[in-house]
Amino acid sequence: MKLIHCADLHLDSKMQSNLSKEQAKERRAEILRTFVRMVDYAEQNEVFGIMIAGDMFDTRAVSATTRNIVKSAIEKHPQIQFFYLKGNHDLDSFVSKLEEIPDNLHLFTDEWTSYRYPGVTITGMEMTPENHSSMYHSLVLDHDCYNIVLLHGQIENYQSGNPESISRVDLANKNIDYLALGHVHTMQTDRIDRRGMYAYPGCLEGRGFDECGEKGFILLNIDENSQTAEYSFVAIAERNLYEIEVDVTGATGSDQIAQLMEEAISREQYPAKSMVKFILKGELNVECEINLDYLTEMFEEYFYCIRIKDETTLLISYEDYAKDESLKGEFVRTVMCSNMAENEKAEVIRCGILALSGEDF
Repeated sequence: MKLIHCADLHLDSKMQSNLSKEQAKERRAEILRTFVRMVDYAEQNEVFGIMIAGDMFDTRAVSATTRNIVKSAIEKHPQIQFFYLKGNHDLDSFVSKLEEIPDNLHLFTDEWTSYRYPGVTITGMEMTPENHSSMYHSLVLDHDCYNIVLLHGQIENYQSGNPESISRVDLANKNIDYLALGHVHTMQTDRIDRRGMYAYPGCLEGRGFDECGEKGFILLNIDENSQTAEYSFVAIAERNLYEIEVDVTGATGSDQIAQLMEEAISREQYPAKSMVKFILKGELNVECEINLDYLTEMFEEYFYCIRIKDETTLLISYEDYAKDESLKGEFVRTVMCSNMAENEKAEVIRCGILALSGEDF
């Protein structure tokens, strides 16, 4: 039996933190199409079911377009079983608007719900503050079956007061073979106990620069007879996000920094449709000008979206200004004698020198 494990699709996410209004609209459509491509992949590869471990949607108000496309994808593939467990972002605005629940759409509640097939059982519960502590004691699974459990939350070693936490210790020795989780947007896997493992598939598409790298879903291939399984990650995202650190130590201006940035992207050959965030690192002389607007405009033609963050530190040779009789020297000495913190002094001096040089800052 083949199963897809996905989570955190966040359909209809606003997507406005890094993108223009037009790009945000385009990205929302791309994420929706990625969901459809995942369903097509399931059909082409004879996948029995798709397990959605929470946060299929991002907002209370699911758009009619998104609702209809998701509903159509489910109804057009009656041979594929859809197991939909709501997460903390899902507010029942999808299911409640359906006139009729498709036969192949299987839902969960705040009590343990199981769907049994030959050799395989899929069990899930939607966590609430009320069932958070008691859910471990009420979970009963057949030892002689391959058991999949769906939950949406943050796995921790022990129970905590956080209603979104999942205690690994309390799920150990419960006959779980595969704990299908959602909530963490990066793929993670580890053991629960000697028998079972847990997995986060991450999100289908990255939305911000806290969701970098390849995104997709996990394909689980179960041998019902031996009650064993193999899993693999399937990358499916339309676009990926990357953070690129660039050491610009010793650069004297924006032109040299641009050259170092070009060298960094040429080493990895990032696709042009990528979303990229450059992080400038290293030490720079305080008189080095960094024009982020210039650099952004220069690299916008390379990628779909670009952001640049300056995390460089400034080097100031105070001795060079000790006897400088110019306005610049007087300014530096005044700042040096102030009560500001050293990092604040460096930034004020940098801005002052750029202003005296006629540069924007």
